[in-house]
Amino acid sequence: MRRRLAFFGSPAWAVPVLEALAREHDVALVVTQPDRPKGRGLKTAESPVAEAARRLGVEVAKPRRLRKDPEIARRLRALDLDAGVVAAYGQIIPEALLEIPRYGFLNIHPSLLPKYRGAAPVNWALIRGEPETGVSIMRLDAGMDTGPVFVQERTPIGADETAAGLSERLRDRGVELLLDVLAHLEERQPEPQRGEPSYAPLLTKEDGRIRWSDPARKIYDRHRGVQPWPGSWFEHQGRRVKVLELRPAEGRGAPGEVLAVGSEGVRVATGEGAVLLVTVQPEGKRPMLAADWARGHGVAPGVRLGGG
Repeated sequence: MRRRLAFFGSPAWAVPVLEALAREHDVALVVTQPDRPKGRGLKTAESPVAEAARRLGVEVAKPRRLRKDPEIARRLRALDLDAGVVAAYGQIIPEALLEIPRYGFLNIHPSLLPKYRGAAPVNWALIRGEPETGVSIMRLDAGMDTGPVFVQERTPIGADETAAGLSERLRDRGVELLLDVLAHLEERQPEPQRGEPSYAPLLTKEDGRIRWSDPARKIYDRHRGVQPWPGSWFEHQGRRVKVLELRPAEGRGAPGEVLAVGSEGVRVATGEGAVLLVTVQPEGKRPMLAADWARGHGVAPGVRLGGG
């Protein structure tokens, strides 16, 4: 059965969700974040979802503050919606809007709710070294990811998966689950979340700082979790150095101590084991091999790197 939907989303991650919905259902309105300056020239640009909606021929709305825009409520009521769908929209949906569609608002959340409620569930699952995660299709309520769940699916986390790759994998499976829920809204009833909740707040730049006193595996897990932003970084001689490629390695020494500089990279001791810096990007410079950076900055075995 084709449903009449409104879609709320903004970043590129949400575009495949909108495209899948538009193939199977009637998307009557797309609501996205306002245009923002982008790129070096800071030219104003639409969100990726807005661009996709125009390509699909769907009407677009860009309220600055959803809570303070009575026009959105009026437009949603006039559309006679079966449901709203949210995928990384970027604003909280007010309770007054949640009640407008016949079956409420549905959301793809890339975690096993109630674990990792919040804005960055994939990132924090990786940073905290979770062996598995999953995706939940839930009905929104007035809380932060507290609504009842229609379906949940678990999946192991790959040993080398990054936040970007895992997030896309969970989204793609989430789209399949979402379409199935939409096809059976009359007979499917969501159930309250069960278990101890945990939270996944937005990342900050400080979350990317390498803590050399942590075990090598924990440093690597954090590195995977902060891709592509804010990325892993440390400080040397008062300048920030971003680490683009890093992996666990063998070695012992004081945390942050450079153990070796060779063709494979720069081996640095951690609280347990070592890590190999393969590719780095010094502040204000282009990406380069870590070994080239080290040689150019006098970084040799015995030097201590800063960062935590």
